[in-house]
Amino acid sequence: MESVHCWNVFIFVMTGICFLVNGGPSELQCLETVHPNITEHLNNTENLNNTNYLNITTGTFTLSKQYNDGSILRYQCPEGYYPYPVKKRKCSRGKWNPAPTRKSAKCKRITCPNPNVLDNGSVNPYQVLYYVNDMINYRCHSDHILRGSPTRVCQLNGKWSGSTAICSIDSHHCPDPGIPPGASRTGHIFDIDDTVSYRCDNKLTLLGSRERVCQDDGTWSGQEPECYADFTYDTPEEVAQAFGISLKAILNRHKQQVQPTKKVKANLNIYIALDASGSIDKTDFEEAKKIVMKLIDKVSYYEVFPNYEILVFATDVARLVSIAEGNGELHETVNNLIAFKYEDRGAKSGTNIAKAFNEILASMSKVKATNKTPFKETHHVIIMFTDGITNMGGDPTHKTNAIKHAVYDGDEANREQYLDLYVFGMGDDVQKEDINEWVTKSPNGKHFFLLQNVEDVKEIFDEMNEINSVGLCGLYKEKKDRVEREGYPWLIKFSVSHELGKVSSCLGSLVTPTFILTAAHCFKFEDVPEKIHFEIPKNLNLAAKNFMLHPKYKPRGKVSEGISEYYEYDVALIELEEPIETDNTIRPICVPCTKETSKALRLYGRGVTCQKHKEELLSKELVNAFFLSAEMESIFLQHNVKIKLGHKRDACIEDAKNALNISHEKARLLITDNFLCTGGEGYNQLDHVSCKGDSGGATFVQQTYQAIQVGVVSWGLKYLCSGGFNWKELETARDFHIDLFNPEIQIFLKKYLSDDQRGHPVHFL
Repeated sequence: MESVHCWNVFIFVMTGICFLVNGGPSELQCLETVHPNITEHLNNTENLNNTNYLNITTGTFTLSKQYNDGSILRYQCPEGYYPYPVKKRKCSRGKWNPAPTRKSAKCKRITCPNPNVLDNGSVNPYQVLYYVNDMINYRCHSDHILRGSPTRVCQLNGKWSGSTAICSIDSHHCPDPGIPPGASRTGHIFDIDDTVSYRCDNKLTLLGSRERVCQDDGTWSGQEPECYADFTYDTPEEVAQAFGISLKAILNRHKQQVQPTKKVKANLNIYIALDASGSIDKTDFEEAKKIVMKLIDKVSYYEVFPNYEILVFATDVARLVSIAEGNGELHETVNNLIAFKYEDRGAKSGTNIAKAFNEILASMSKVKATNKTPFKETHHVIIMFTDGITNMGGDPTHKTNAIKHAVYDGDEANREQYLDLYVFGMGDDVQKEDINEWVTKSPNGKHFFLLQNVEDVKEIFDEMNEINSVGLCGLYKEKKDRVEREGYPWLIKFSVSHELGKVSSCLGSLVTPTFILTAAHCFKFEDVPEKIHFEIPKNLNLAAKNFMLHPKYKPRGKVSEGISEYYEYDVALIELEEPIETDNTIRPICVPCTKETSKALRLYGRGVTCQKHKEELLSKELVNAFFLSAEMESIFLQHNVKIKLGHKRDACIEDAKNALNISHEKARLLITDNFLCTGGEGYNQLDHVSCKGDSGGATFVQQTYQAIQVGVVSWGLKYLCSGGFNWKELETARDFHIDLFNPEIQIFLKKYLSDDQRGHPVHFL
């Protein structure tokens, strides 16, 4: 089959409208021109290079598949500008859609909606248009009080910073609801049952409630409206705040006390629908899948166990997990979502959003019919990822209204709290006005979010870490490469001053608010706690009360067997004078074989043992793990390594034998099964090796967004941190880490970390 292209250079070879493109006979195509008059087009030599019509003034464009069929052309503009009149074009059957014209696209300056809408006050300065970084100040008449932000700044996303300014005397039953920038309001009396209505200026779309009613309790119904331009979007920080607070309120309402023997299902049904139609890019769909998995994981932080239903829709709807059929368990939900591919939607790529909502309604109806009382007590959360472009199935609003009717059951005033319908706008051409009619509206939070790109949603859930319980171990912000210490809130850096002026610099990990886990070789037996100086974190003024070395740590313990240094029990604990008050910037890492880590691993029940933790974390021959290096005063490098287990560990023994020039038997005595080995090659990639100041740091694995420490950085075969080494040396360099699953290490940790007389204990299995 011949390929189809949208070409920017072509040569006329015959009469008619066929063109030989790029000189290949297999690519002879009948291309549609950018002008209605084909003769004029062919006679105009300027059209020999069609790039002029695709270009954007003062901007650039990218092509997803060059000039091939299906390629997406996207325009980019400098900061503070947006592409006009289109954001993108698609190559379809040899034709760009929308078609280029003689007038090229251009980059226009971003403006914010007109703020000169204040009743009973003034806005300074007055301008016809307000651009990015323009600042305004509000002032009320002498008999009115200013509520909201007195100063606002026009932001890059086309929105004003702060909140709506209102000049009010508050003499009515409800407070003055104000007028958002770019809008006008009808209604100036604010007593019970009085209504105000809003409309936005030309070319702006109203999101939120068009009408609001003054209620008996002195609040306004619905959601405060906003006026959006085509280029307006919500920042990840805004969405994290709005969606995070709203979701947190829902989850806290259903939070159950998790019993050691079981998990309790909440009266909470979460329906998630993903758009996989032709107007959604495959990459955006795959990103949305990852986002949903993040969301599911965030929900589990709250120890809430909702029922899940996952749907993927295009022309047809695929139900991956069904609440009505009772198969909405967490592991099945995630596994089914991972397994579903963009191509699995089928050959039909139309968009039937109404059908997706109808499937949710059918599932609700089935549950309601089988057991009505629990249904009335159940909170329903619907989250859809779509651009809102629907071309079949009719208006989805009829279906969303039917869903609201089913949940409210004729009592919207009292049952409104039982339904939350959110939509995350995906793609370049989100149908804002249509989607605004589907979502639920509440004075306490937004339910429709417009993002600049799908990747931004990842930041939303990172920001949502900040509103989660600080009691969770190992919770961190996902970082790559060079990071500040706050990215890993358990990280401690300290030094110990020895006799004769010698100093050891080491890392450690906060394992409870009172204890720091590190390496025993950081200390000399004659050291005293007063000589421990904590360098990071600086602002807490930490002080050591005591330090304890493992009782079996004896570096000279195997001299008689020909081994000069021996580090099998190279662990120590530093006890702090005062427990640390944990927050989002400093909190403990998870320690294996504890109930806290069971939660991180999503393991519940009496059958959870230390061995079960080991099976979950160290079951493969190559286990993906990490350690950190201190590069500068407060900057660290995250190193990805592979823990070698099983047959893969044999190479560690062989490399130790060769590097230390010892026999195989001595190598086995030196490196017992209680060491974890990294270094060398794994998955066709060479591991990083530790440096001198990395001793005592955590060797950890990542369980979604919680880190679990499985080892302590102890010693290595080669020091390759001074530069000048070759890759051959790195191939045989090995690091050895103290295995925290070692029963003797567990006894040592349990003795101190579970002692409730020494601060906040952890609970060992």
